[in-house]
Amino acid sequence: MSELTNKSRLKWACRRGMLELDVLFMPFVDEAYDDLSEQDKVKFQNLLECDDPDLFAWFMGHGKSDNAEHQYMVSLILKRVKV
Repeated sequence: MSELTNKSRLKWACRRGMLELDVLFMPFVDEAYDDLSEQDKVKFQNLLECDDPDLFAWFMGHGKSDNAEHQYMVSLILKRVKV
């Protein structure tokens, strides 16, 4: 039950103010999140705490995060989307 509650909260956190981010995060959570290692799940949850303008810049290739874990998750999500 707590896993379901956590997943619901995670999906809510994926709803952003920018459609461009929604179309990246929502399918990732639905299709790939459950297959992540526990460490990567934590990295993803931490990524969701970042501001939308920063996330947008990272995902659109206008910049890179100084945080290696954030940049790792951005790369992982982008690879998943391109497949």
